[in-house]
Amino acid sequence: MAAVLVGQFHARDAEGRVYSVHEFQESTPAPDQQAGSDPVTTYRLAIGDRVNKVDDNQFTLVQSGIILLREPETTASS
Repeated sequence: MAAVLVGQFHARDAEGRVYSVHEFQESTPAPDQQAGSDPVTTYRLAIGDRVNKVDDNQFTLVQSGIILLREPETTASS
């Protein structure tokens, strides 16, 4: 299985530290995955630490248990 980067966003912990989170999807389905099902999505920090998704805006670092909240997307105005 190979993972393809499909997204990137910033998340912040309770102490205000900002983390760069990368969103990956498996490009080939796992052998036990049914045909036509949604691809598996995983999350990792830019430094490689694994991240679990709790809901659309909340994530947890696997190793430390630190809770991260997704930063709202900003748009540039001209």
